[in-house]
Amino acid sequence: MRKIIVSTMVSLNGVMESPQNWSFDYMNDEIMKYAFDQLFATDALIMGRLTFEGFAEAWSSRAGADAFADRMNALPKFVASRTLKEPLTWNSTLLKGDIPKAITELKQQSGQDILQFGAGELTRTLIPHGLIDEIRLLVFPVAIGGGGHIFETIEKTSMKLLDTKIFSNGVMAVHYQPKPSE
Repeated sequence: MRKIIVSTMVSLNGVMESPQNWSFDYMNDEIMKYAFDQLFATDALIMGRLTFEGFAEAWSSRAGADAFADRMNALPKFVASRTLKEPLTWNSTLLKGDIPKAITELKQQSGQDILQFGAGELTRTLIPHGLIDEIRLLVFPVAIGGGGHIFETIEKTSMKLLDTKIFSNGVMAVHYQPKPSE
């Protein structure tokens, strides 16, 4: 069965909103390789409406810029939204009805792992159903005064540490597996 991997950038104090405003100063070849390897190890993306709208605008305009942008644009995307209507642009399919059931069906299809960028409402919906296999946080050495925090409204969820990697610029990748409720 395919795994669902959630990947998001966070500040030291847990802010994940608008990473384009605080993460670019830390981007280097190491982090770009990490992101490249992660993206190319998957063959589909899932996302909620907010991530979809932001990513579609940002990435579709970068078509042909480099292999990363081309991969991002080419991957099939599955979007959970109560407000978007079909047809969607950007090689995307709208998930309808029971989202956990739709994601379970995606996981059962053959293929590589499925990547979700961001950790908002979709992640909060999937965790209690045991559908998130791994959460990867890129923790940036910066504190942000305001903005949306990761896991703001999530119920208590224990995590098992799977891996860590510290980059030369102080950014740390931390991989966790959500543990089933006890």
